[in-house]
Amino acid sequence: MDEKKIAMNVRNEDVSEETKTLISSLPSDKDSTGKNVCKYQGCWYTPRILQAVLNFQKNFKAQDTDIIVASFPKCGTTWLKALTFAVVRRSKHPPHDHHPLLSDNPHVLVPYLETMNLYFYSEKPDLTKFSSSPRLFSTHMPSHTLQEGLKDSTCKVVYMCRNVKDTLVSYWHFFCKKQTDDNVISSFEDTFEMFCRGVTTFGPFWDQVLSYWRGSLEDPKHVLFMKFEEMKAEPREQIKRLAQFLGCPFTKEEEESGLVDEIIDLCSLRNLSSLEINKTGKLYNGRDNKTFFRKGEVGDWKNYLTPEMENKIDMIIQEKLQNPGLKF
Repeated sequence: MDEKKIAMNVRNEDVSEETKTLISSLPSDKDSTGKNVCKYQGCWYTPRILQAVLNFQKNFKAQDTDIIVASFPKCGTTWLKALTFAVVRRSKHPPHDHHPLLSDNPHVLVPYLETMNLYFYSEKPDLTKFSSSPRLFSTHMPSHTLQEGLKDSTCKVVYMCRNVKDTLVSYWHFFCKKQTDDNVISSFEDTFEMFCRGVTTFGPFWDQVLSYWRGSLEDPKHVLFMKFEEMKAEPREQIKRLAQFLGCPFTKEEEESGLVDEIIDLCSLRNLSSLEINKTGKLYNGRDNKTFFRKGEVGDWKNYLTPEMENKIDMIIQEKLQNPGLKF
């Protein structure tokens, strides 16, 4: 890819001159949606998101009580945000009438540090409105990039991983298919090839997964590694595990009262997608809330990948994720 062309295009981006100079020195390409991307600290970003990442690393002042929800795009992010918010805020907001999740999308309640919210729009966003402790944020950055901005904070990070094949299918529907068959930005086959190359925003997928997996092994008190498939299979046990990690375990009385199951029901994709705010509402960037809710199923990839595709991506995963403890 011609780096000069990328540098010319970035002139119209809302990025600083310093960032434009940095971008001109970085590997560059185009992702499956046709957007210019550059590789910084091993991860692919659009110029605008890279600016937000740099803003975060330079200016974010972490508090030790902060909680950051992390994931690769389309790995159950919306669901994990809802669950984390409901678990952490349950004393203030019991899962009944007037719960914030009934009137706000999870991406509003747990804002992104580098996309759609905060550092995407400002070098120094106003964080004073996040007065409730713990503060809740989210990110798609890999662990090493995130940690550079946390500056030795002891805040906690919850990471959600998902089977790469289901992630790919969900990624295509969200970023490339745009929900309608007559508005396909990139074919599934082309998206598959770019995904295998690792050239996706916040990719490569396997590098990000490994960064958090290693972080969870090295510092289990501050990094929790969760799997989408395990959350689907045993939600009660996984939510209790989440609460324990975040320092707010469910009491015996809460469990006996059915509070865990109430949170599960409140945060279910079925319930969230049926809410009026998520059927007709929009986020700051204009994206419809409903686009964040599709099937949320395990194994939907079987309806999309050919045997040849399955074999190719299995070989990549076997090569990239050579770790006996990390299975999908």
